[in-house]
Amino acid sequence: MADLGFDGRVAIITGAGGGLGKQHALMMAARGALIVVNDLGGAVDGSGSDKGAAQLAVDEIVAAGGEAVANTDSVATPEGGEAIVQSAIDAFGKVDIVINNAGILRDKSFHNMTPDLVDPVLDVHLRGAFNVTGPAWKLMRDQGYGRIVSTSSAAGIFGNFGQANYGAAKMGLVGFTNVLAVEGAKYNIKANAIAPLAFTRMTEDLLGPLGDKLQPELVSPLVTYLAHESCESSGRIYSVGGGRVAEVFIAECPGYTHTDDLTPERVRDNWDQITDQTGYQVPPSIAEETAMFLEALQ
Repeated sequence: MADLGFDGRVAIITGAGGGLGKQHALMMAARGALIVVNDLGGAVDGSGSDKGAAQLAVDEIVAAGGEAVANTDSVATPEGGEAIVQSAIDAFGKVDIVINNAGILRDKSFHNMTPDLVDPVLDVHLRGAFNVTGPAWKLMRDQGYGRIVSTSSAAGIFGNFGQANYGAAKMGLVGFTNVLAVEGAKYNIKANAIAPLAFTRMTEDLLGPLGDKLQPELVSPLVTYLAHESCESSGRIYSVGGGRVAEVFIAECPGYTHTDDLTPERVRDNWDQITDQTGYQVPPSIAEETAMFLEALQ
């Protein structure tokens, strides 16, 4: 089969000055995509900025024969998001792909977590995806095409100590992705989420020796495929790292139904049936999940 090419496609990749985002940019640029490398260049906790990080990534792409422009606006504000999208329009005339990758960490156990640790994390991860995808979405609807890949995390899907802020933001991106998949279907806009495991500046203190097997470039093949026009996946979550790719899904059990008089005692007495995962379903939208209710209630 033919290689996946991106000739003429324009991709915005946030947080692409290093780590995962840079690898996504390098791989897609090598396959013909025109890249907006966005990176504020801040520290892992989001403080400070270094406008050189984005330009260095662009220089590397150009040296390899690709095309890219640098953008150093912050995803954390609506104005920043608009400016990032405008950079794509100014340089390349359109936007086909948005990869929401920018992120920061401010870890702390929940009983010690304060607003100054919560708000910036939500601003970058979750609101950042809104801020960048929003103006790009309008363009995608008008042109009848778009691909969106948002970076979730196992910390949100499954939980991780000390990351209530990060986990909440990352699981929020799953809901964000699901809604975009539903609303984008008739416009040929596909939206998916990834939960990557990779050795980057953000994870080097967590992974230890395992990091040698989890190089960020091993995440980029999945992102590249999800961003390609041939990919039909939408509204899905994929775990990826170290050369492994696996779908993660949220399922619903058949459950227990008592329409006449559901009581706390009946819930208690039928708990095994309520939690029996045999015969689960994976509804692709709230409509299908509601249909499961209606069938059970008949």
